[in-house]
Amino acid sequence: MRVISGKARSLRLKTVEGMDTRPTQDRIKETLFNMIQHELAGKDFLDLFAGSGAIGIEALSRGCKHAVFVENNKKAASCIQDNLVHTKLADEAQILVTDVISALRKLGSEGRKFDYIFMDPPYDRGMENAVLNELDHSDLLKENALVIAESSLQTEIQDEMFEYLKVLKIKEYKTNKHTFLQKVQEG
Repeated sequence: MRVISGKARSLRLKTVEGMDTRPTQDRIKETLFNMIQHELAGKDFLDLFAGSGAIGIEALSRGCKHAVFVENNKKAASCIQDNLVHTKLADEAQILVTDVISALRKLGSEGRKFDYIFMDPPYDRGMENAVLNELDHSDLLKENALVIAESSLQTEIQDEMFEYLKVLKIKEYKTNKHTFLQKVQEG
């Protein structure tokens, strides 16, 4: 696994050994960032269920000003730190070693806001909708922020499930998909 583009281009990233994490494949990561790359400069990025940190690191490499990585597995969080140091992006990042819902509430209580929120939870455990429901009623999203949920092809994410989040598009791959959502104005 490597950084595909930007200031840390071609640098190899560590991954966590074992089956606790499932890194996004380089070709899928490249497709994702080709879709959003022109809007990353100077933005704030939140990487949930961060694993090795590859998605958030790619965002930083391509110009995001700051990224927060949320990962409750201590070995994976250590891997993220190693990858940030290796890519010389550690000064632009924060790692929270906790569960995602607790992290969202903590960040919300601090008044933090993000332009991009990416999540890649374990597949087929219903975590996507739990996190999206939390985001639906939080103040973590800046105006026009984009939420990207990676999930199995079988996972249903639909507008009717949320009060404010709306599905913009779904990009399917052979084994998984990305669902892009945006919050509509309240009231």
